[in-house]
Amino acid sequence: MKSTKKVAFYTLGCKLNFSETSTIARKFEDEGYNRVDFKEKADIYVINTCSVTENADKRFKTIVKQAQKFNPEAFVAAIGCYAQLKPEELADVNGVDLVLGAKEKFNVNYYINELLNNPERNKQGGQIHSCEIEEADFYVGSYSIGDRTRAFLKVQDGCDYKCTYCTIPLARGISRSDTMENVLNNAREISDQGIKEIVLTGVNIGDYGKGEFGNKKHEHTFLDLVTNLDKVEGIERLRISSIEPNLLKNETIDLVSSSRAFVPHFHIPLQSGSNAILKKMKRRYLRELYADRVARIKEVMPHACIGVDVIVGFPGETEEHFLETYNFLNGLDISYLHVFTYSERDNTEAATMDGAIPKKVRAKRSKMLRGLSAKKRRAFYESQLGKERTVLFEGENKEGYIHGFTENYVKVKTPWNPSLVNTLHKVELTQIDDDGLVRFEFVEVAVA
Repeated sequence: MKSTKKVAFYTLGCKLNFSETSTIARKFEDEGYNRVDFKEKADIYVINTCSVTENADKRFKTIVKQAQKFNPEAFVAAIGCYAQLKPEELADVNGVDLVLGAKEKFNVNYYINELLNNPERNKQGGQIHSCEIEEADFYVGSYSIGDRTRAFLKVQDGCDYKCTYCTIPLARGISRSDTMENVLNNAREISDQGIKEIVLTGVNIGDYGKGEFGNKKHEHTFLDLVTNLDKVEGIERLRISSIEPNLLKNETIDLVSSSRAFVPHFHIPLQSGSNAILKKMKRRYLRELYADRVARIKEVMPHACIGVDVIVGFPGETEEHFLETYNFLNGLDISYLHVFTYSERDNTEAATMDGAIPKKVRAKRSKMLRGLSAKKRRAFYESQLGKERTVLFEGENKEGYIHGFTENYVKVKTPWNPSLVNTLHKVELTQIDDDGLVRFEFVEVAVA
């Protein structure tokens, strides 16, 4: 009986992947499958892959081995970006039964049912169903609801940018967006389930409006999207996950500053603080524009948290270029960094560039920036001590503590109390603990 079958999921990579895995999982549940944790014995394991870095590629093989350890007879399917870019490579991994590309992944249950009904499947090796990426010109809405306190809501997919290091346009296709109506309906569905926070996600969400209904016409803009979402009743918090600096307009910053639900937290990719390297990367801005965006946010929201993506070791990045980046970031009023060590990706322009940086130098630069990130985060947390903030508490008991985040993304902790899970409380931030997290005093009982 289908209803007795167990299915488990593993997601590599970004928030967008998590939202899509969650939507695909609900399809299986609707068909009567029992979803279990990946570390349990299941009949089917679905691995949603990422190919942003070399590490994500390597981890795939490890995860397949784990699945086989839990159940050597299980059916293993690979979907996602790596599956679109290198389907043959994945199909050759021992234990993989099915590999689906960008267009096919949303029908994974159909393909699995077809193969499970085929008694010869074990003799055939991994089957591939993969489209040319130009065929991925449609939109499938998704959202994740695995975490009681927070949901990832996909509003956009694909990218029209041609950054020289990036495979995502090859893996996900052209920029295209959900309809406004679908996004708002999904937001209401999430809210109806008691989830307090929605994180907007996509490949290039500032490009929202492009490709709606499968064409290139701009029906709505990103500003329209956030304006309308802010009016949806029942959503306590809305967070913008990541937005390109050239697409983050003053109007959006101003809306967030006066918003009912949008929180003062921005994540803005920089990638390099050297204009010479930004040009080699084919980014669509220079460092001066980036500095202007940070200054504008801090002008209207001095307490805002600003996260930054940065890549070290890009081809041709001299010591002078790297120090430009380090000093630029050191002088910016930002809160933390996500540091990526450049890795060569097939079929990208950067992979053929001269001036490859030795791996040891890349590692050293990465370590320096991670140290700067820790310093920036500490300084930001210190600036928030003595302030009143609202905390949304998470649902997990970690070593006797419950954790949560303020609206401006300060991570707090207090002794475990199950009654706090998925509630909002006003607190005063009091001190930074030895582990770098912040302690607090309650100012008032639950806000929501």
